[in-house]
Amino acid sequence: DRAQTGRGTIAAGIRGFAFEPARIEATAGQRVTWTNHDPAEHTVTQEGGGFDSGSLAANATFTRTFGRPGEYRYICALHPGMTGVVVVRE
Repeated sequence: DRAQTGRGTIAAGIRGFAFEPARIEATAGQRVTWTNHDPAEHTVTQEGGGFDSGSLAANATFTRTFGRPGEYRYICALHPGMTGVVVVRE
């Protein structure tokens, strides 16, 4: 899945035990929706707390709105080698 720019929702995916894209650039107030395309369950869990999707089964989605600028690093809590970041600008 490719990230889309603008004020709408950014589409992101989980495929092959990786976040796609691994780096997402967004503007404050934008939403990101991750879709799990793997048969295995995954999570979208912010490092250090903040947000957690819980377990996402195949084809499940998780949406998060990013209201403030910053870097939001996240992992799959079930597969910690899976990492990603959302960079939010004003």
